[in-house]
Amino acid sequence: MCVDCVKERCPDRGSVCLDNGWYALNFYECSECHKKEPIKNEEKKSEVVSDGEEEVTFTHKCSVCNHRIAEHKYYFSIDGDFQEYSMLCILCGRGADTVSIQPKDPRKGTEMYSLY
Repeated sequence: MCVDCVKERCPDRGSVCLDNGWYALNFYECSECHKKEPIKNEEKKSEVVSDGEEEVTFTHKCSVCNHRIAEHKYYFSIDGDFQEYSMLCILCGRGADTVSIQPKDPRKGTEMYSLY
């Protein structure tokens, strides 16, 4: 992966987890051709690791010279009543999120009552 193409290596994206696309604000320029054209995503692979777990990987490449900028990894899993997402990429950053699959998130109800 090319750290010269990005402004910041693996920025913290909080709960943002991309399974497609790219983080344009962190793209400096292609270190090979010095162009700042839109990036293309290639070599996308989606693999079901086990029941309820999915791993998606693809490569960010310069659309002008085909220079390999970064490899993007996205993970999804189901753990009990929660969906868990995570992402790791030197261009798009690192992020993770957990979302309840129940109509009402049991964690949010607990947080509200703990304030009193």
